[in-house]
Amino acid sequence: MRRLAVRRALCGIANMKYCRKQKDSVIRESAGQIAGAVLRSEEPIMRIEHIAMYVHDLEAAKAFFVRYFGAIANGGYHNERTGFRSYFLSFDEGARLEIMTRPQMTDAGRAANRAGFAHIAFSLGSAARVDEFTARLHADGYQVVSSPRSTGDGYYESCIVDLEGNQIELTV
Repeated sequence: MRRLAVRRALCGIANMKYCRKQKDSVIRESAGQIAGAVLRSEEPIMRIEHIAMYVHDLEAAKAFFVRYFGAIANGGYHNERTGFRSYFLSFDEGARLEIMTRPQMTDAGRAANRAGFAHIAFSLGSAARVDEFTARLHADGYQVVSSPRSTGDGYYESCIVDLEGNQIELTV
């Protein structure tokens, strides 16, 4: 169990944006510090269990994530008293997204540069897949807000807007 925790901690460091531009010795030192802390600690390692977002069209949102991102949806939940409905969508590597809806939701506009969550990012594994997937979503009518490109922080990415106005980042 601890080996798995150490591996997850090391992978977390290796995947952080700022580590990509640091020298190997800094990365090794940081990873070593984390690994040492994991081995000494009896506390469980924290991880994000899921992210949740409200949507207006629950079934369409579920279909989008299933079709394009390979999500596996649970059977759903419905609170008959409040009208609240939700699905948990599971992705490769254990990430989960809860999509929810309820009657009479308000939507106070969505400026791209606002406080709060900005986007969900999906790693596709290669620049070629980012290019192909961006083209597929564009051909299917989704707005591309930033075409595939290399960013200043070391990512190769693009960004599209889903049917609810949420930004979805596609990255290597």
